[in-house]
Amino acid sequence: MKQEQTEPLKRENVFKYNGEPVRMTLGTIVLTCLCVLLLIIATFTQFSFTHFIIPADFMNYIGDGISASEAKQHFFKYYRYIPQIPVLVFIATLLGKLFGVIAVFVYIAIGLFVYPVFALGGGPKYVLDYNFGYILAYIPAVFFAASILKNGFSVKNILQAAFVAVITIHFIGILYTLLLGSLSKTSNTILLGWIIAQSGLKIIYDYFFSIISILFAHIVKRFLWITMC
Repeated sequence: MKQEQTEPLKRENVFKYNGEPVRMTLGTIVLTCLCVLLLIIATFTQFSFTHFIIPADFMNYIGDGISASEAKQHFFKYYRYIPQIPVLVFIATLLGKLFGVIAVFVYIAIGLFVYPVFALGGGPKYVLDYNFGYILAYIPAVFFAASILKNGFSVKNILQAAFVAVITIHFIGILYTLLLGSLSKTSNTILLGWIIAQSGLKIIYDYFFSIISILFAHIVKRFLWITMC
């Protein structure tokens, strides 16, 4: 009886439907196209939120004489966030390796040759933009995350998949920025400022929201009962 109860969950965790992998069908193509559209929408979506932080010099702002506005300024951070990476991790979770990578390839191809769907524009010359390294890193990030989650949605796998995806994107993005900077002889100050803006505190937000996106994608996947690995 116990084996019969766990069998559907096992099939789901390895992305099976009735025990057989789903082949490329009209449904899988439509879902992949929808994920490409979702990634484009995420590129131009921005969330603003405020949360509590503990500044490194917090002792200077504790005690009498500190106004409420000063406390809010130093202990609360206002942040604008673009959810591209969590959406990418969502796609990796939902589509798996094959269709996830296809979705990213389509997104990149559209941005380079069809329409400027990247955050700072598009076209073939975009490969010389510092930001393109992060976009190019979407391909291995999707592959690695989907490969980990193929073994199941355990807490360890979820945390590991989100971490590997986020680190892969930022690591390749930083290397690409440094490479272009060295070729164009850009000053280190400018490069450092760009890297901090793209891969500073944002890494923490990307990791946190990527974990949430995996959990949400897992719910969607259960509802669809579909495999694309």
